[in-house]
Amino acid sequence: MTDSTARTPRNTAEDEVTDLCRELIRFDTSNPGDHSGPGERVAAEYVAGLLSEVGLEPTVVESHPKRTSVVVRIEGEDRSRPGLLVHGHLDVVPANATDWRVDPFSGEVRDGLVWGRGAVDMKDMDAIMLAVTRQRLREGRKPARDVVLAFTADEEAGGNWGAKYLVEQHRDLFEGVTEAVGEVGGFSICVGDQRMYVVQTAEKGIAWLRLTATGTAGHGSMIHGDNAVTTLAEAVARIGRHEWPVQLAPSVRAFLEGASAAIGVPFDPDDPGSLLGKLGPAARMIGATLQNTANPTGLKAGYKVNVIPKTATAEVDCRFLPGFEDEFFAELDRLLGDNVKREFIHHDIALETTADGDLYDAMAASLVAEDPEAKIVPYCLSAGTDAKWFSKIGIRCFGFSPLQLPSELDFSGMFHGTDERVPVSGLRFGARVFDKFLGIC
Repeated sequence: MTDSTARTPRNTAEDEVTDLCRELIRFDTSNPGDHSGPGERVAAEYVAGLLSEVGLEPTVVESHPKRTSVVVRIEGEDRSRPGLLVHGHLDVVPANATDWRVDPFSGEVRDGLVWGRGAVDMKDMDAIMLAVTRQRLREGRKPARDVVLAFTADEEAGGNWGAKYLVEQHRDLFEGVTEAVGEVGGFSICVGDQRMYVVQTAEKGIAWLRLTATGTAGHGSMIHGDNAVTTLAEAVARIGRHEWPVQLAPSVRAFLEGASAAIGVPFDPDDPGSLLGKLGPAARMIGATLQNTANPTGLKAGYKVNVIPKTATAEVDCRFLPGFEDEFFAELDRLLGDNVKREFIHHDIALETTADGDLYDAMAASLVAEDPEAKIVPYCLSAGTDAKWFSKIGIRCFGFSPLQLPSELDFSGMFHGTDERVPVSGLRFGARVFDKFLGIC
């Protein structure tokens, strides 16, 4: 790998952002959920070098060998104001190259898009953060207030070795910070003839569960009423087929009302799902925020075909809406029954804030400045982000990673999917928006 292209000073962030995104993708930072991957160290050192080139003094934090984050503070025009955190993660989920049309770690540009693992999740925003910061510092332009940039490890596995480690072991790096922006928001979707930009004001909570059923071991040829595999399979089937009720968190309702207005129809709170067919590719992401979800993702039992095992286990990915956690677990336990136990593999909170305040206004204004016809609406993310950890030290969090996208691109399908890609024009748009945002935030 060479970094000469990315390290050559450009005139503007727009000129540099695509090269930076490509270079970041070329660092394989796959995170399989343990420490067996390559880690983030090499990418973090690259990021720290880019920041140092423009006079900053980044802090490089290694929570475990090769699990590395970078944090730096940029002095703002008004240092009396509370600071703003802008965070992006350096790790990516693994990619099976045989499933892709391009090498997932090539950063190839094809058909006006940058292809590769992390192109939208989220080395695109990492590149925007770096490109804009570098341009502003080269030109001597400070942000409106102190800004802390954080490039974290381990977000794709829950953040234990990244954001969690930072807030627990290096909280001083966030001194005076009260608000934050990170993934996933500020991107465009087309609803009817209206281009809407969604700002994340909420995200679902996470409960990755291991289920265990225990029975009596025995010979596979016998009649056996106490079979752990059968007990577990029945519980998993109940969970997987359960129809969770529609429950509208405030951010979800606000999005649906905005979408209804965009297509000129009244919002029907009794049938919010009727809008999904008019949302195009965004319907998948939005649809998952109308209700809690619980998806079985793994099964394990037995060690020989003629032996009935004593135990059987399953894994389930559960996501619950803000304000509905207790109801979710009560229903889940009903579905499990008395003979299946659950334990947490990972459990984290749901988040929600309101779509108001100076920071929200700054996000909206910076988008409208680049797209005067834009309509800005809040929404709830169906997944989770590092915002969960930063919120635990009193930081109010939004998702704002601005991109203008073509209506036909299945943006939500890019996350953890094959052939992940982001438009070059979208990156350039994001750099312009983010530059304006830092000037008024």
